[in-house]
Amino acid sequence: MTADEKLIAIYESLLACYGELHWWPAKTPFEVIVGAVLTQNTAWGNVEKALANFNGDLSPEMIAKTETTELAEIIRPAGFFNQKAIYVKAVTEWFSRYGYDVSAVRKEPLRKIRTELLATKGVGHETADSILLYAFGFPTFVVDAYTVRLCGRYPIAAGKGYEAIKAYFEEHLPPSAEIYNDFHALIVANAKRHCRKKPICIGCPLEPRCEKVGVGSTDLS
Repeated sequence: MTADEKLIAIYESLLACYGELHWWPAKTPFEVIVGAVLTQNTAWGNVEKALANFNGDLSPEMIAKTETTELAEIIRPAGFFNQKAIYVKAVTEWFSRYGYDVSAVRKEPLRKIRTELLATKGVGHETADSILLYAFGFPTFVVDAYTVRLCGRYPIAAGKGYEAIKAYFEEHLPPSAEIYNDFHALIVANAKRHCRKKPICIGCPLEPRCEKVGVGSTDLS
């Protein structure tokens, strides 16, 4: 089985099990941007609590005019709120260069926007790619700890480090934002249900072909 065939087989197995998950859960692209920053080093449930504190008034204009200290209190449930308030302000300032216009961002080359985001305070590779994919629909693959775990256990010979794994998935999958979106969401869903730190392999849609590298016999039930 080629690398292309292996990834497509994994994708199709997960899709058959979970269906299309329609990520990212947000009402607007800007909410995706803010959520991508807030989800750093915390559970999504905490992000939802922080977003709810905006009381439906989350917009780039609102963030721009809100003092950093006040913003920090609003997003307190997400943890590291003082730092994240600075990061949210920074990414909002970046977005202002495009007049807060999603279509204006989408007209630019992916590489250019990614470089700009990575130069923005508080925006690392996973956050940048989440914003690019989920807020703006750019075909860029998001790598997270669940993806790394899948690569190690299955195994998938994607190499080491964020950029290497990202490049591997993009090289061996069609250049489709829809597929990248679904695949990442499916990996996360399966990791939460089955491919945990202590995995529950029984019932996992990938179990028939997964080699379970590094998984002890006591972890399979």
